Amino acid sequence: MPVRTHTRPHPATTGGVDIRLPWWALALPALAFAVLLALILNPSDAHAAGTDPAITQLLERAQRLLAR
Repeated sequence: MPVRTHTRPHPATTGGVDIRLPWWALALPALAFAVLLALILNPSDAHAAGTDPAITQLLERAQRLLAR
């Protein structure tokens, strides 16, 4: 008489992985990205201490290109 073994289904076949993130795991990086993007688009609000004029010109050009 053969012995019956009990096998468990493979986790990949049971519907995939269930990953739950807290709300702040998505909200905080999105907020940080938005703030940094706003500072890049409007460098006059950044109030950097002693900026190099070349960097300022580069940021102004990038702002003009994005505004097109």
